[in-house]
Amino acid sequence: MKVVVLTGAGISAESGVSTFRDAGGLWEGHSVADVATPEGFERDPALVHAFYDARRAQLELVTPNPAHLALAELEETLGDDLLLVTQNVDDLHERAGSRRLVHMHGQLRSAWCTSCDGRCPWTAPLADGPPCPGCGAASLRPDIVWFGEVPRQMDRIEAALAAADLFVSIGTSGAVYPAAGFVQLARLWGAHTVELNLEPSQGTVWFRDARHGPASMLVPAWVAELTARRLSR
Repeated sequence: MKVVVLTGAGISAESGVSTFRDAGGLWEGHSVADVATPEGFERDPALVHAFYDARRAQLELVTPNPAHLALAELEETLGDDLLLVTQNVDDLHERAGSRRLVHMHGQLRSAWCTSCDGRCPWTAPLADGPPCPGCGAASLRPDIVWFGEVPRQMDRIEAALAAADLFVSIGTSGAVYPAAGFVQLARLWGAHTVELNLEPSQGTVWFRDARHGPASMLVPAWVAELTARRLSR
């Protein structure tokens, strides 16, 4: 059985990672256009760097929760038959033990040099304009996919969805595309679809099975159920 799991902000919120985006569409009081677009970065790089430096620093204060750990355990069971796709830019899945993982929206603990196009692991602030380890240029930006930019590894994700027997969405709003459309693609290609979310998402209607509650409770229970069913065959 091939499984694709999509995770969103809801899974990391239970670890204390701020979703930053409130009901009014603002991130820490800033509009999306200010801190999550190439135009915003060009207009005010200091603001954007300060925003992501704060988010990067916050990662030191949080740890994976039972939902992250359960997905890492599922990977141990399924191996290459599992692909974990996350919209999150934190590293909690990796710290829980997940390795077959796609960060479709980039990563906080990575920097991208716009001069040499190189990417490198990064944990320090970027606001003071440090040199790129590769070329020395002071051209580093957060390695984040902003609005208007193309998400990472879409070919790999779509191929996995086409081959999947099961698609599971965890902690997502169902509002941000292309991820919000994965359930429809999975259904089109014949996969069973499951939503595990704190409350019904905007795309709940597309799922054949929807379970609502905290991810730290729902995900371990679902993983145990799936593992038991697989072992009983």
